[in-house]
Amino acid sequence: MAAGAAGIRRVVPGLVVLAVVAVAADAVAGALPRVDALVVAVGLGVLLGNLTSVPDVVWPGIERHKLLLETGIVLLGASVSIDQVVSSGPVLVGLVVATVAFGVAFVEVVSRRVTALSARSGSLLAAGAAICGVSAVAAVARGIDADRDTLAYAAGAVLLLDAVTLVVYPAVGGLLGLPDRVFGVWAGLSMFSTGPVAAAGFAHSPVAGRWATLTKLVRNALLGVVATGYAVGYARSGDGADGSRIGVGDVWGEFPKFLVGFILVAVVANVGVLSPGEVGAVETASEWLFALAFAGVGFSLRVEEVRDAGLAPVAVLVANLVVVSALTLAATTLLL
Repeated sequence: MAAGAAGIRRVVPGLVVLAVVAVAADAVAGALPRVDALVVAVGLGVLLGNLTSVPDVVWPGIERHKLLLETGIVLLGASVSIDQVVSSGPVLVGLVVATVAFGVAFVEVVSRRVTALSARSGSLLAAGAAICGVSAVAAVARGIDADRDTLAYAAGAVLLLDAVTLVVYPAVGGLLGLPDRVFGVWAGLSMFSTGPVAAAGFAHSPVAGRWATLTKLVRNALLGVVATGYAVGYARSGDGADGSRIGVGDVWGEFPKFLVGFILVAVVANVGVLSPGEVGAVETASEWLFALAFAGVGFSLRVEEVRDAGLAPVAVLVANLVVVSALTLAATTLLL
């Protein structure tokens, strides 16, 4: 009991900071037309995290932003229409599988044959770009025996592109006048990490945000397949991984378990257990959790880490992003 109370006290200062940033972002977005509060929250977090000396006492709470994001995604399931998902299911799953397969292959080829990156660097970049950003980088690094520096460079490059796409995608979507569902699926297919995907989607519209998150969760579900495939591939090649470094427990440790909660909440909401008022309350809670989480995402984007990544990993990811974005935009426009 005492340990639990102490743990709560440790995170309260940081959560208060995130709440202040979220409320400030909401106020700024309310005063400026066509500015989304979640994007403002990320921006304020980046500025405060990199331009000020953040006290150590607030970091334990700020570092809970991933848990806040995952909880917000779980609650977001209440706003998903299963009928719409079922009607788009085969097409959506097909697009996700094709995009992931192409993305892994494209980054592997470019990193090994065009740049001077090591095989492991290319594999980490491929997983990060094709699946779920830094989480996929960490999961695959375990199975291929990647060293700390290789992991850090890949993660830094992914974080840089996360920051760029968070701004660029909503701008492009507005410029092209993309329909809500098309934009959401496009962002979910081609952007890297879950947080920026959700933020970009909701910056376009609530409907786009829900489709972006749903599509991204389908992509995330392939993490176990890709991580295991890389571990087996490196073990068989004899390239330093002994095959004992990854197992069911390792994959499950990085697997997006909130996907299960998202599905359960969506089922409960769609079978009529919750009243419309209760669904609305859950959606509001999800929105505020997103605001807190995205403020934390901003604090976690460190300029020095991105700078240390170097140009080659970033160049590979930019090439992947341009090609995959163009192809998925064409596919979603034609098929949805």
